[in-house]
Amino acid sequence: MKVLITGAAGFIGSNLADFLLGEGHFVVGIDNFITGSPRNIERLKKNPRFNFFNFDVALLNEDDKKQLGDFQFQEIYHLACPTGVPNLTTLSEEMLLANSYGVKNILDIALACRSKIIVTSSSEVYGDPKVFPQREDYTGNVNPVGLRSPYEEGKRFAESLFVMYYRKYNLDARIVRVFNTYGPYMSEKDERVVPRFIKQLSGGEPLTIHGDGTQKRTFCYISDLMRGLMLALRQGTRGEVYNIGGSEELTVLDLARLLIGVSGVPSKINFVPRPAHDHQARRPDLSKIASLGWSQKISLEEGLSLTLREPQSAKI
Repeated sequence: MKVLITGAAGFIGSNLADFLLGEGHFVVGIDNFITGSPRNIERLKKNPRFNFFNFDVALLNEDDKKQLGDFQFQEIYHLACPTGVPNLTTLSEEMLLANSYGVKNILDIALACRSKIIVTSSSEVYGDPKVFPQREDYTGNVNPVGLRSPYEEGKRFAESLFVMYYRKYNLDARIVRVFNTYGPYMSEKDERVVPRFIKQLSGGEPLTIHGDGTQKRTFCYISDLMRGLMLALRQGTRGEVYNIGGSEELTVLDLARLLIGVSGVPSKINFVPRPAHDHQARRPDLSKIASLGWSQKISLEEGLSLTLREPQSAKI
């Protein structure tokens, strides 16, 4: 099978490419390295069934789209979008363009190939939720002009584009809203809590917690996310939205203590001011993806232990 992965040099994309190549598929990857890393595809390029294009999905011209469409993909995983809280201002334009022009360009390729396609949206579409857990039909609590709006509103617009292509052109499209995910090949520049804590541990620095640490998160190991993505694409219903994430909430303070215990590295904990835009909690309702047979296989303790090892692709 021929598969296209956009954002292939990112954390999720490179792990997914590894697995699909291991399944024997022919994989084409796209990335412009704006937040992805060339190091993440070094191992992939050694595989003769992997092709890579240094493309910005928002800037694809008609020749680029034809070149990609000529592969006649059966599956497309659209992951490409700049991410990261520190980039909400510096890469705000790129986020919005990736979620508009970029999404439309990849949808056009999917339409030309008549392929199945899935977009990785985000729990950010729920904003700072008032309803727990968040079901896929919850419309969220988002500030359209807040600091997080380039990513939150970008993802909401991307979802609207996908649904339009499904309804108007009968495109075989699905959406997955990804909640907090961690594992091998996370960016060293990623300021989300797990990679930030691991970087601080490896550097012998105190773990910094924003606020008092009572804010809650759920955590999903990368292999569980990948299984969910493939399950939603291959067995999910056209035009549907699926949450994928961890099922149990943990305070950030408890996460820090757990990580110190798993790593065996003594570390102090420092409390720093909390950004005003930081949400207090999100927790996915996972009943829709569970109805397809999905469940978490990797516990948080096991996943953190795997992530602390030397970088390696996550196996399913």
